[in-house]
Amino acid sequence: MDLKIDKGDFIAFYGRSGSGKSTLLNMIGLVDRPTSGEITLEGNKINTLSDDKYAFIRNKYVGFIFQDFKLIEDMTVYENVEVPLLFAKEKLSYMERRTRIAELLKKLGLEGKDTAFPDELSGGQKQRVAIARALVNQPKLLLADEPTGNLDKSSAEDVMKMITQIHKENETTVVIATHDPHIKEYVNRVIYVDEGFLREEE
Repeated sequence: MDLKIDKGDFIAFYGRSGSGKSTLLNMIGLVDRPTSGEITLEGNKINTLSDDKYAFIRNKYVGFIFQDFKLIEDMTVYENVEVPLLFAKEKLSYMERRTRIAELLKKLGLEGKDTAFPDELSGGQKQRVAIARALVNQPKLLLADEPTGNLDKSSAEDVMKMITQIHKENETTVVIATHDPHIKEYVNRVIYVDEGFLREEE
């Protein structure tokens, strides 16, 4: 398959289970490496880089939202959101981290939840924490694997409105893998994934 993603794109991948949506998302997000072919970022080939450089670029450029949230259960909301900042090469001071996280939590409707643990949150709140964690390093590329898959209709709409706002305000490039037909209402490109082939909806 051959795919070009431009800055500011808002893309939804559709395909049946096992079609390769998540694998493609993981390669775009530098979680997995392709067994053949090339990945280029801003014109530079990157999939042959060392694991350390690969991880550095992933941390700097990519924010990832997972369907099952992947929050650390024995960490508070604040601590979960802080994790990517602690691994970033460009270290922020304690106060800079606190300020950035507080602003994000307020923006995502989680003000006052910073000391709560994941098992004290609703599904929609957990997904908001996952979004905050994905955004805390101010990534250029936001990836989401079934971000509405575990949410009721109202929470799913709230999450998609938040992602759309992030896309518009920061010109963040967004790529979503989904089964949810309603996500088509938000994106500007719809791409179908089928057994290693891509077909873009006109």
